[in-house]
Amino acid sequence: MSSQATRVKTVKVVIAGINGRMGRASAHLLLSNPDFELVGAYGRSQAAYVGADVRQLAGLGAAGNTAILVSNGFSEAVKGKTPDVLLDFSKAEGAVANARQALEHGIRPVTGTSGIAPEHVKELSDLAAKKKLGAMVVPNFSVGAVLMMEFAKQASQMFNHAEIVEMHHTGKADAPSGTAMYTLNKMSAGGQKFNPEVVQEKELLAGARGGKNDAGVHVHSLRLPGILSHQEVIFGSQGELLTIRHDSFNTSCFIKGITLALNAVLSLDHLVVGLEGILMMQEAL
Repeated sequence: MSSQATRVKTVKVVIAGINGRMGRASAHLLLSNPDFELVGAYGRSQAAYVGADVRQLAGLGAAGNTAILVSNGFSEAVKGKTPDVLLDFSKAEGAVANARQALEHGIRPVTGTSGIAPEHVKELSDLAAKKKLGAMVVPNFSVGAVLMMEFAKQASQMFNHAEIVEMHHTGKADAPSGTAMYTLNKMSAGGQKFNPEVVQEKELLAGARGGKNDAGVHVHSLRLPGILSHQEVIFGSQGELLTIRHDSFNTSCFIKGITLALNAVLSLDHLVVGLEGILMMQEAL
């Protein structure tokens, strides 16, 4: 953490990806919490909701003369606003450009978009270090999901057979999810190899065994209506199974993590990946 950074009285935030579930839930949080001030929002360029009242999108009713209207892009959303943080729930290809623009404007990006490639994380990390600004890339804002991933990392040191099943709603475009990919990276970080071949497998349907990372962990992605976000990591050994599972039933489980990230990024002077990074920093203080 930077010893020079100071906590501002009210954190001014712009939301990218305002019309998605997480964007609307975040708007509800920021408009209901006096520690934050929502100063702008935008989503897809030229979308039908451009010009709409953010309070209405968040389900809080019309704001009258104090309405915050959805802008048509980053430049319009931040113009004359001096925001402290850009909270981004847009798609991966746009999120990298958003974070880059934010850092160039002295705004700290907190990116909750999944599917950002490692090379783009490296690019943003280098830029944040150059600008001496805090930045975060957070695959999952749920504290429970963070613990699930940390427990899976610990268990991966004891088991050499493991598979991941992740389940999301039908509106999720990327597969595997960012949470699943981040879990895979954590499990493989120590150089472990998983699922040694016992028989020569033959898929009667292509992809029946799911995807597989370089360490040999299989991951299966389900997309069904009625689901929000669920993941289980299953470890097997002779005579036993260990299942580590996390379920998100609505967006309220992400609010604590979003609040933590928005506050913590102000005290950083570099990029942090994952919510566990700031949780560990807080424990060390």
